[in-house]
Order: sequence, then structure tokens, then C-alpha cells
Amino acid sequence: MDQTGSQDDRTRKVRIEPYDGPAGGWGSARSLVEILTREGVPVTGTALLTKQNKPGGFMCVSCAWAKPAKPLAFEYCENGAKATAWEQTRRRATPDLFAEHTVSDLLTWSDYALEEAGRLTHPMRYDPASDRYRPCTWEEAYAEIGHELKALEPKSVVFYASGRASLEASYMWALLARLYGNNNLPDSSNMCHEPTSVALPQSIGSPVGTVRLEDFEETDLIFFFGQNVGSNSPRMLHPLQEARKRGVSIITFNPLKERGLERFTDPQSPVEMLTRSSTRISTQYHQVKAGGDLAAITGMCKALFAADRHARAAGRPAVLDHAFIAEHTHGLEAFEQFCDEQEWPTLERRSGLSRTAIESAASVYARAKKVIGVYGMGLTQHRRGTETVRMLANLLLLRGNIGKPGAGICPVRGHSNVQGQRTVGITEKPELAPNDKLRELYDFEPPQEKGLNTVETCEGVLDGSVRAFIGLGGNFLRAVPDTGVMEPAWRKQRLTVQIATKLNRSHLVNGEVAYLLPCLGRIEIDRQASGPQNVSMEDSTARFHGSRGMSDPVSPQLRSEPAIIAGIAKATLPRNPRIDWDAWVGDYALVRKAIEATYPTVFHDLNGRMFEPGGLAKPLPARERRWETETGKANFAVPGGIEADPDLPERSGDILDLITLRSNDQFNTTVYGYHDRFRGIDGTRDVLFMNRADIARLGLRDGGQAEVETVSDDGVSRRLGGLRVVAYDIPQGNCGGYYPEMNVLIPLWHHDEQSKTPAAKSVAVKVTAQA
Repeated sequence: MDQTGSQDDRTRKVRIEPYDGPAGGWGSARSLVEILTREGVPVTGTALLTKQNKPGGFMCVSCAWAKPAKPLAFEYCENGAKATAWEQTRRRATPDLFAEHTVSDLLTWSDYALEEAGRLTHPMRYDPASDRYRPCTWEEAYAEIGHELKALEPKSVVFYASGRASLEASYMWALLARLYGNNNLPDSSNMCHEPTSVALPQSIGSPVGTVRLEDFEETDLIFFFGQNVGSNSPRMLHPLQEARKRGVSIITFNPLKERGLERFTDPQSPVEMLTRSSTRISTQYHQVKAGGDLAAITGMCKALFAADRHARAAGRPAVLDHAFIAEHTHGLEAFEQFCDEQEWPTLERRSGLSRTAIESAASVYARAKKVIGVYGMGLTQHRRGTETVRMLANLLLLRGNIGKPGAGICPVRGHSNVQGQRTVGITEKPELAPNDKLRELYDFEPPQEKGLNTVETCEGVLDGSVRAFIGLGGNFLRAVPDTGVMEPAWRKQRLTVQIATKLNRSHLVNGEVAYLLPCLGRIEIDRQASGPQNVSMEDSTARFHGSRGMSDPVSPQLRSEPAIIAGIAKATLPRNPRIDWDAWVGDYALVRKAIEATYPTVFHDLNGRMFEPGGLAKPLPARERRWETETGKANFAVPGGIEADPDLPERSGDILDLITLRSNDQFNTTVYGYHDRFRGIDGTRDVLFMNRADIARLGLRDGGQAEVETVSDDGVSRRLGGLRVVAYDIPQGNCGGYYPEMNVLIPLWHHDEQSKTPAAKSVAVKVTAQA
């Protein structure tokens, strides 16, 4: 499929120049003022931000980073403020917009332009004859959706959930799907951190990380792998800065030099702002090749085994924690043999790092007593993403760094409640669902057949077995791989329903029957029968928090997500005397009681403690060195090899590894603007970051136009043209471009072997000059 850059990008004034400033600082302040002004909320938006991530306030609708018990005066970051301004915008996407523009016309708009149209205000039904959305009543929408769902085979319907929905809405969503008759519950975790959900139960018996926010206060070393803190979770920079001021080492492995992991100026510090001083974040920064983390971590483990043997032979203290290993782990011998068998030249070639660099990182680790391993999608989105996460767990286990204060494994999640959705039942795997409790509480037989994850949903759309898609938020069709192949197939579905706050591309590629249902945003006051309602969610450190709406809804036509779910459920399902959907909508405390009844070992007094400063802690057995694995211990894992993408051609000659990236002016598929300040890009997203040596070798030029083509043998042509080549500090043999624009280049089959998460961080491509 041939694609070109977005039209509005090509008409914008483009400026590309290096940015030398730190993360945070005046650049962050200016960006905040700009978006509050642009969205028309300079006063109300500023007032709301003082309540963001505060006890008794509202939870950020952006990332899932931890919420401290003692928040800062301004407990929000640049991207969190953008998310608030984006939701609270004065712009409205009313029925007049859809009367003026056909869907075909709107499909020519960029991602930015679609969402910048403003908040959706009315329920809409797609009219194929006029190619327009037309307003309808809620009753009409529920009735037809219910009619269509009743006519379909349950296994042909998908109930997708983005990571934005609350615990209450997510619980109701999962129950709706299972009462309907399937486990087709893909979610945004399938696209990013599913390797975590698969790897960690195998290694330590827990599907989530073991680190709490307070661990950053006493750690003495932090590893960072493939996580861009400056753009994806900037509030995390505060504990990192505090750690550095205590002398804590931070060792980073990432292909690109990301400003948030280099230098940070605290915008809340008058001294730092006035003096323009900054804190150096990373003490070592290793620019590993795309997919090279598996080899780099293997090299560190190899170095530790060798150092331990030398130390013991010389009568010095051991490097490994042998007492911990003997009592708490299984499988060390096979893992040690694997590491010993790896040759240093191979590890160097695949990681892109020298032996000296890898051993220097291992040496610091060998001296540290309390170590945290932080990682993001740079580890997970590879063909061996699950194995790479397990390798990081191996590294931490060697020195007993799981299950003690100041240490642990720390996956940094994206969406604000993506982790919590899994906790309350959003999963396609029946063995992970609380089926016994559901059977007991609601007197029905939960489906036992495995459901569809994200990749399997796409496969079902392509082969015609998926006939309906019901989306609880998100921008699914824009976020998945192979968008050039997926969009034509998507239109063959019978029914598509999208629950959303703003317009995006997924709402414009429709089935035969299509509805766009506008919902309340989290920041808006949710008034129901018993009064204003609160909701809850889980952060990246497994703590539950309450959130209270603070502003009036943008339209009286909006419905809450629980109300919409209940409306669909009542129109679709036979009456169940055990479930009073109307009562749940009238009082979300009843939903939380149902959550507690379903998960009694996880939730205790959620209603009474959801606004507790610091959050209600979720039990984490691995944090207490209780290993809920088949062996009853933490398990060392032996990977199948150190090649992140073992089935693709050797990267040589004109083949490069493409890494998909996010701008600091976006969050996931939401594009707030065209200013990627940290990378010096302004006015466009149609760029390709390349190493200068590769530019010269391939006969390109900095500033010239290029086309990228995926290397594959599946017979599908995947091309993206109109890209401006930008010389950048990126490892030779790698190139980078923005997500989701680059998704057209990612084959659907190119995913993690165990979790099926799309392998978006190393795609084999060829780059050629374009006139």
C-alpha cells in the first residue's frame, strides 16, 4: 500500500534545527501557555491543573505514572497539562461539522486536525447514502446496536477497551462481553506492554511490576531501557532528579539520545528557572541498536557471572547474591551456561555497544545494593519482547533486586488506567478471568473459549470472521499495524460502534452500520441519580486512586461510559435478575462493591479508601518474595537467542531497522501539535531520522525527500513517501519515524512471538531518494 504524508503538513512552515535546552524548564512552560491559549482555556484550564493528580481531585487522563501521597504544588507535567487542555477545549464537533463535511472529506484531514475539531456533542449514526454522520437519539442508537448484536454470532463481535476507561466502566465492559458470550476483549495493552503481562508471571509470578514510588527514595542505581521519560511520563523526572541529587547512578540504554534522560530543569523551582540550571539525569548513556537490549543485558549477565567466579576464586566477596538465588530462584545453571556460551563479538555486533561499555554498566551494577530496572516499549515491541523482559528480570534476580525496598522491576505503562483494566477483567484469556466468582455472583456460565487479542482481531477483520467492533475509547484502527491493509477490510464489517470524546480516524472508516457515541470526559462532573459520581483507576505502581469530575459537561447530550455500557447491555442481553444496570449507573459505589465481591483478595474497602493519599495499594506477592509460579520460585529464563527479530533478514547493505517514535507533542495516537521540541522538529511529522553515515552511504541528503519500503516476502507492498530526511544522533543501521504515521510499514505478522504485541521498534526497511 502506497501512502504519502498528510496534506496539512506539506502546507505548514517547517523549521528543523537542533534543540539544546533541557527537558522541563522554560520550553515546558511556554508549551503549556500555548496550548491553554489555543484551546481557549487559559483561565479555567489553569485552575483545573491545580487539582490534577491531587487527593480529592481528578486523575490525569494521560499517562499512568504514580501519584504521590504528598503531591507537589503543581502535580502535572507538560503532557498531562496538554491532555487536560485537549479535553477541556472550547472547540466543539457538533452536528453542523458533519453536515458540512462528508466522511470521505474528513478522511483527508490529519490526526491533529480531526481531534482539533473539538469535543463531540451528540450521538451520531453514519448514513452511507449521503456519506455523512447524522444525529440520532440515544434510544435509537441503543435499540439498533442491540438489534444488530442479537443477530450476530457472539464470537464474531469484538469489545475493545482503550486504557482510558475507569475501573468501574472496565468492569462493566468485561461483564457485558462475557454475558454476551465471548472473551473478545482486546485492549491497548496488547499493543504495548503485553510482553510484560506474559513475561513477569513466568519469571516472578506477577503480571505487573514490583516497584512502588517510595522505592525511588532509597535506591542507589536505576537502569533505564527503551523508555522516553521526557515525553511519555515527565512527572517521573522529579523522583529521578531527586535520586541524582542524592548521588544515585542512572544507566540508560536507548537508541536515541532523549532529552529527558540527559538533562532536566524543574519548572517548579524558581532557582533553576531563573538560573537556567539543570540536573544531569543519566550517568551512563548507551545508544544500543534497535532490538539490541536483549544482547546488551545478556552481556551484562555474562560479565557478572565472570566477575563472580573471579571474586570467589580470589577470596573476595561474591558478586552474585547466592543466598537469595539458593532460597528464591530456579534455573540458574542453565541460564549461566547460556550466558557463558555467548561470544563477545556477537554480543557487540548485535547490541551495537562495545564490550567495554557493557562491562562498565555491569561493574556499577555489581557495586549497587538496591537497584530498580525501568523499561518501556523499547523492550517490549520486538519479536522477542517477552524474552527481553524476562532477561531484565534475570539481571535483577542475579543480585536479589526483586522483593526488597529500593529495588525491583518497573514497567512504565502508557494509558492512565491500562493496568487497572486488566485487574478488573479486561482480558481475552479465560484462565485469567474470575469465572468462578462471575458464575456465583451473576448466575451464568462464563465463556471458556479464548478470545481475540489485538492482532487476532485484525486477522479476523481481514478474513471476515470479525463482523462487529465495539470500541470503548481509543483510536484502534490508527494504532494497529498494517493500516494500509486494515482500512479497506474494516469497511466489510456489519457493525462498528465507537464511544469517544473527540473525533479520530477510526471513527471515519465504518462498517455497514456505524455509530459514534459521545461520552463524558474524566474531568467533567458526572451527575447521576444519586448525585455526582467518582471513578477510580490504577497507576503503574499498582495503587488505586479516586478521581472526581471538576467541570461542567460540554454538552447535555453526553452520557458517561458506564451509562453507555448499561444502555447497550439492556438493549442486547436477556434480563438478569442479579444485575441492575440502572442502579449501577445511578450509583457507581455499587459497581465498586461488585468489583470487591469479584476480587476480594485484591480490593478492600475501595469505596472508603479510593481517595486515600498515595492510593490504595494492590497486593504484590513478588514484592514480598512470594513467588506464585509453577516452581514456587522466581525463574531464570533462557531465551531462544539474542536476535530481537530472528526471522527477518540480516541488517546489512541497504536494509535499516525502523523504530517508531512519539513526539513530545503527542500522547499515543493523540497529536497535540507539530512541535517536537526535543528533537528540533517544528511544523511537520513527515520526517525520517537517520545516521549521517547511512544518509551518505545510501545516496541521500540531509533535508532531501525519501521513500521507505518494508522488506518482506509476503507479497504486500508497504511504502511511505514524502518523508524529509533528518540527520540525527541515532545508531548506524537504524532509522526512526513518527507513530502512528509509520504503522503502514509494520506487517501484521511482525509481532512478539509469545504475546503477539506488534514489533514496532525494529522493522526491516529500505530507504530510497524521492524527487
